Amino acid sequence: MSCKHYKNSPQKYYKIISFATFVGFLYACSTTKKVPDGEYLLVKNNFEFEDKKEPFDSELKGYVQQKPNKRQFLFMPLSLWLYNAANPKYDTLLNEYMTYPNELRDQKLRDSLFIKYNMKSSVGKSLFFDRLYHSWGSAPVILDQTKTEKGAESIEKRLTYRGYWDAEVKFKHDLDSAAKKAAVTYFITHKDPTYIKEYYYNITDPKVKNIYQQKLHESLVRQGQILDQTVLEKEVTRINDLMRDYGYYKFNSLGDEIYFVADSLKSRKQVPLTLEIHKDSLDTPYKMATIGNIDVAIVDEMNDYPKNTTKDSLRGIRFHKVNNQYKDRAIWRAITVGPKQVYDQKKLDLTKRNILSMNNFSILKARDSLRHGGGTIPNDSIVDVMYILKPLPKYELKVGTDINYSQVLNLGISPSVDLTTRNIFGGAENLSTSLSGTFGSIRSTKDISKRVLAYELSAQASLNFPRLLLPFDYYKLLPKRYSPTSSIVLGASVQNNIGLGRVNFNTGLNYLATVNDKVSHRLTIFNTQLSLTKNKDAYYDYFVNDNEIRQEIFDNYFLVRPNIAQQFSSGQLTIDQVSQRITEDLDYQQGLDQAGIDRYTAFIGTLVNKDRQTQDVLISSLIYNFVYNEIGKKDYPNAFYFNGKVELAGNIFSIFNQKRNDGGIVTSPERTIFGIPYAQFVKFDFDVRKYFKFSKNTLVLRQFVGVGIPYGNSSNMPVIRSYFNGGSNDIRAWVAFGGLGPADSQVDERVRTYMTDNLKLTTNIEFRVPFNDMYEGALFTDIGNTWSLKNYNDGYGDEFKFNKFLSQVGVGSGFGLRVNVAYITLRLDLAYKMYDPNKPEGDRWRLKYFQPFKPTLNIAFGYPF
Repeated sequence: MSCKHYKNSPQKYYKIISFATFVGFLYACSTTKKVPDGEYLLVKNNFEFEDKKEPFDSELKGYVQQKPNKRQFLFMPLSLWLYNAANPKYDTLLNEYMTYPNELRDQKLRDSLFIKYNMKSSVGKSLFFDRLYHSWGSAPVILDQTKTEKGAESIEKRLTYRGYWDAEVKFKHDLDSAAKKAAVTYFITHKDPTYIKEYYYNITDPKVKNIYQQKLHESLVRQGQILDQTVLEKEVTRINDLMRDYGYYKFNSLGDEIYFVADSLKSRKQVPLTLEIHKDSLDTPYKMATIGNIDVAIVDEMNDYPKNTTKDSLRGIRFHKVNNQYKDRAIWRAITVGPKQVYDQKKLDLTKRNILSMNNFSILKARDSLRHGGGTIPNDSIVDVMYILKPLPKYELKVGTDINYSQVLNLGISPSVDLTTRNIFGGAENLSTSLSGTFGSIRSTKDISKRVLAYELSAQASLNFPRLLLPFDYYKLLPKRYSPTSSIVLGASVQNNIGLGRVNFNTGLNYLATVNDKVSHRLTIFNTQLSLTKNKDAYYDYFVNDNEIRQEIFDNYFLVRPNIAQQFSSGQLTIDQVSQRITEDLDYQQGLDQAGIDRYTAFIGTLVNKDRQTQDVLISSLIYNFVYNEIGKKDYPNAFYFNGKVELAGNIFSIFNQKRNDGGIVTSPERTIFGIPYAQFVKFDFDVRKYFKFSKNTLVLRQFVGVGIPYGNSSNMPVIRSYFNGGSNDIRAWVAFGGLGPADSQVDERVRTYMTDNLKLTTNIEFRVPFNDMYEGALFTDIGNTWSLKNYNDGYGDEFKFNKFLSQVGVGSGFGLRVNVAYITLRLDLAYKMYDPNKPEGDRWRLKYFQPFKPTLNIAFGYPF
């Protein structure tokens, strides 16, 4: 590297050198500073599999008795460094100091300990940092060879438990006396597993046997499987849940009614297995339980029930209230069980979730038990249910500040004030009102290499009902177990982001039904949004790239039409009027050479951008949203996720209105409501994700398909419903509105930057590798673009064609780091452009321009998908 090159970039290399020096300093910190002579710091546990590797082997690490100090900061043991930072002389003193109660820990106690340990020079000192290092740090893990042996025994037992009865585990210590460090290697030999030769079941109760046989196809235990105790445990849990679903209350509650018997007398490798289900005593047969009394008490304190309550009832449910502020019917809707129904534990669990989701009560007590005298008939099969509820405060005020990320505003700060008013009409309805602001930065429309301040201020009110707002009784059509809810939303916002600002008003009526913990339906009717653009006349002041294109075409046009130039200079014609003249001047257009045609095409693009960015629009739509979500469910390690949304807009307005405006420069006249054009379109969004678990690693595949079809009163999709590329949750090698798309259009990038379209395809592939509990790495590739559904003969080249679209997608790859702190995941992704379809042919693969120190940086919270 030349000195000249260094002098031209001092700041960049200063940062690199400073970072390298900092990292080198951290690595130079001694981790064995407090390791006694003759002892060894355990730095690593290695696992070598002598014959093969099984899918469950990653869990074996947890059965080791000793584990090295955890690594946190840059994958280094920060907590150990903090512990070592404390003065070694104070270790013994501080350990004793921390054994005293908190109220006795003061300077007087410290001074007495200084004298006790002959450290008189420290009298009067607080040792604040030493105490801080001790509390935040962790002591070095000193190798204990006896624990290594016990760890090997634990691993061997676990292998036996997983079906490898003849497995062997040996170990070796690697000791470095000079460095005072040690590593342990465990040598694991699985050998051949034990298999289930035949599978039988012995169930004495005929009804229980019949239920088991009906669901036998769901059994987790099969002939020919490895005899894995963890699978047997899951099968016992499945049978317990199955029987309780069929009304067998407290089935196998003591865990002694279901067990497996394996006959290993003849062979240790092929073992017959028998499932046994029965009680020890034949005098207590299994009985299906039914629901008896259902009592719901609404009290201020636990001891108010029953002496301070008044009684009421509705459809078999008995209510006990201190006051009458809640209507019985509102609580009845949340209770999914009824008197004389067969006991079902899932319904009881759902009832508790429904009560809590109302956000009106805390549950002081939830009890289901056999009726008093349950040892005798019929009380041994009648289950009484009781809920004691305490109303939450009428008003709840929350003031907070969030840090968030959006594809347009990037990182932002969002202060908010939220007020919840509960039980507005006595039916557990809640009114939620909020005032919030989001302040961040966006790419400047005047200079896309810079970022400028952006903001959004909003006021929102939502009235939430624990029922569907319908004029008829819907429970025969939609069961209570679907937990249906409704909400009426009304909001307004003022935003200033992409150049011009907008004022938005929105309202809607939402219905939500949750079928189970994976499936939900949402229907929004009268979803209405009014979007008004501010500062329309200042469009070219904000979008300076479009203004440059406009100026170029104006200068060229004025050369051949000097009279128009004169009128424009004198103020007789506005910019829009001149633009209109140019689009209508066919003689001028036919006289253009190829460079002029390209310039004219870009100019038309600026006019489209201007019309769409300054568009006032009224959207009234019907939205249906279906979600199937296995993510986070323990029974679905390879989870699947599907989110499908359909929006139909503008049809009601089209029935009653025929009045039209004058249209724009390049847009046709549109029918209006109160002077505002309304949009007509149908829009489909499909988000599909599949997760594959490989030990602790995860492969995630995601496909997004979005299609918007304008019709009737709309020739284009409204910009607030259109698609764009880029951002931390999309194609990460491009920032939002960063110049990717549409299609492989060669229109001037200054125009393309803020173009949106009505078809979007995005494929994401991400492989996640956890380093420890706190840090996780990721490798990813993002593929996609936006297109138009039809050819408008405008020269943009953005029409979707099946035989071309694969060559028109943008491809970006990179790597990232996720940091999990408490309940927050901070994400840092570095992405690089691999294939840019908007570059000229022959120059689209970007590998030859690869610059490792110039990635597209994405900082966000949470996973991208």
